[in-house]
Amino acid sequence: MQSILQFLAKSQQTFIHLIRISIFIVMAWIGGLKAFQYEADGIVPFVANSPLMSFFYKHPSPEYKDYKNPEGQTVAKNISWHESNGTYLFSYGLGTAILLIGILTLAGIWSAKLGLIGGLLTFLMSIVTLSFLITTPEVYVPNLGGDFPTPQYGFPYLSGAGRLVLKDIIMLAAGLIVSSDAATRVLKQRLTTLNP
Repeated sequence: MQSILQFLAKSQQTFIHLIRISIFIVMAWIGGLKAFQYEADGIVPFVANSPLMSFFYKHPSPEYKDYKNPEGQTVAKNISWHESNGTYLFSYGLGTAILLIGILTLAGIWSAKLGLIGGLLTFLMSIVTLSFLITTPEVYVPNLGGDFPTPQYGFPYLSGAGRLVLKDIIMLAAGLIVSSDAATRVLKQRLTTLNP
């Protein structure tokens, strides 16, 4: 047991780098998927209902509900609506931004300053994502009725989309951890420069 504790204690910096790599993998994968139609369609409820992001779209909420493409299904009229809405163009830009945040965070392994920027941007992006728990109706289970009244709907019953969003609490904490580590390294570099 003592050797496990010593290993864990001595490996903290390695684990912080593992967090950076993990953030990069998530950002690169999710950011890359933003180039594909199904992913761009999937983020529409989040963007359309967000006071911070809805201005990127041409059509107001809740009009998007009539043009949803379920994952794995493509409907031509829906694609046309999304093209006129700016759905795909916005998704390309968002995907690029997410990918850049991932690269900056990963660069923190070698450059404290770049890692600090990446970590802070990861933290800020997570705050925006978590705001969807307040602004997006689709993050909670709807009351669709059925053979008998549905007892679990609305807050706090998270839908699949809501469960996905809630996980960004982990990204928020991870962004702060890598930012803190990078800030410590930046301060040490400054002290070394001032007091060689």
